[in-house]
Amino acid sequence: MKRKALTLKTLSLKTLAVAAALALSSTAALSASAADAPAAQAPSTHTPLLWKVSDGDNSLYLLGSIHVLKKSDYPLSPDVDAAMRDAKTVIFELDMDAMMKPDSLAKMQQSFAFEDGRKLGEVLPADTRAKLEALFAKTGTPFSSAEGIEPWAINMQLAMGLMMGMGFDPQAGIDMHLTREAKAAGKTLLALETLQDQLEVFEASPESEQIGMLDKFLSDPRQAAQASITMHADWKAGNIEGLDRSLRQKMAVESPESYRLLNTARNDRWVPKLQARLDGHGKGDNSLAVVGALHLLGADGVVEKLRAKGYRVERVCTGCDTARQ
Repeated sequence: MKRKALTLKTLSLKTLAVAAALALSSTAALSASAADAPAAQAPSTHTPLLWKVSDGDNSLYLLGSIHVLKKSDYPLSPDVDAAMRDAKTVIFELDMDAMMKPDSLAKMQQSFAFEDGRKLGEVLPADTRAKLEALFAKTGTPFSSAEGIEPWAINMQLAMGLMMGMGFDPQAGIDMHLTREAKAAGKTLLALETLQDQLEVFEASPESEQIGMLDKFLSDPRQAAQASITMHADWKAGNIEGLDRSLRQKMAVESPESYRLLNTARNDRWVPKLQARLDGHGKGDNSLAVVGALHLLGADGVVEKLRAKGYRVERVCTGCDTARQ
């Protein structure tokens, strides 16, 4: 069925950022997280989620990211700088430059719409709709402006809006940062999937799980804020166990089919492409792959999948003790 075009001009990311911040009812949780550290010349406090996978003649570095950061999170670890210098090719989930082009943004907006012409108010349980209506009312935004948008898209934009309200910036994300570095250094840039690939995964998530995630946010926005703070702290500290527990394991239990689609199935599609960087290239032709941290964690993560195929895998973490390697 041909997708129904969105004609909405409201519900901008700015509106949702305001809505997400207002949902907290207080700036206390935000101010604790949004404070910026001193100047970028300060020594790095970043412990990376970084692994080196080798096959005898070349290497593939795997770096776990979160897609929005603060300017105060820089500089990154010297280990990341060294991996960037050693890599001739840098691989991202998506082509970050293409993501910012008008046609990509239009495609993303179009994907937010229900394919069958349904309305958000028709699919949400009454209590969930009432919570969302109350949140929109705080910004002066009518609920009707969201009627054509699927729950997963509302979830995504509220999550982004929340993090922006806490001082995070998509332009400061590690993917964007390393894209700029790689281009300046003349490195080859590749992508593991297209924007359309990624949007189809989000759209395929069960509607019941989409609604469950939305209701959870609306029921307790402070919990969502605290989860973001914890995720950021664990990522910056290179805390594999903490991230695995609060991010991967939690999602696998609460939204199992979404977890399979968003994580496990994509890992399975990426691994052959990453293997090709090892098996199909000669001595010293090294690569760095930058993907969301979720994809590197656990038994079904890319790290363990490549280890199971017989490659040598070692964590690159100069500041880690042996127990955290």
